[in-house]
Amino acid sequence: MKLANPEIRNLMKEKHIPVYAVAAVMGVHENTVFRRLRFELSKDEKADFCRIITKLAEQQEK
Repeated sequence: MKLANPEIRNLMKEKHIPVYAVAAVMGVHENTVFRRLRFELSKDEKADFCRIITKLAEQQEK
């Protein structure tokens, strides 16, 4: 079975951003993030995830 949203999952791995950090920014539980990633996201939702992950990675570098 192929996982949905591989680009989001790979970006989190590449940037070393844990799911709980993304969930904290979104204001949801980390299980909610996993549930949202189960099915293919819209372009807007993917852009939001990418923006959050990139922002967290930049903060981590400082």
